[in-house]
Amino acid sequence: MNRLNLSVFARPLSKKRGAELAAEWLEYVGHLLITPEVMSMGQYDHHFAISCYQHSVFVSFTAFRIARRMGWDTRAAARSGLLHDLYLYQPYDQSCHPGNQCLDHPLFALMNARALCPDLTDGEQNAIATHMWPLARHMPRCATAVAVTLADKICASIELLSRCRVGVIRRLLPAAVPV
Repeated sequence: MNRLNLSVFARPLSKKRGAELAAEWLEYVGHLLITPEVMSMGQYDHHFAISCYQHSVFVSFTAFRIARRMGWDTRAAARSGLLHDLYLYQPYDQSCHPGNQCLDHPLFALMNARALCPDLTDGEQNAIATHMWPLARHMPRCATAVAVTLADKICASIELLSRCRVGVIRRLLPAAVPV
């Protein structure tokens, strides 16, 4: 059985290894990165100085690596990781969502992700809807959802503990990954 050492996701990759992983990751999400919806995530705040786009790219690549390490569906992890926060509004603007942002945004992201990618699998949809677990009402039901939930917690922790410097994210991602 594969073991998951979470500390490996907080260390930079070698240039060669990073380029190989980035190329595979881009096969799965490259076409999504250039859509107006995903590109617009750059204008929305997420963790202080980190945009929703930067966080989502970081989560997507990390979920992809977790899935790869565990032998799970890397394509689904990369796609749902990228789309997990596709909520497309400023989180502090109470007029954009009816209640608690932590509970509301996964449902808005899922609605937007379905519109952007009508071919989302059940696992990808579950990953987007449950990525806030244990705060979310529903828990992850598949490996993809577990990968995205773990990746989201890892990335958010790194972003917050590093005082949200984009440079930290850039050092942890290969040069080919657009942050």
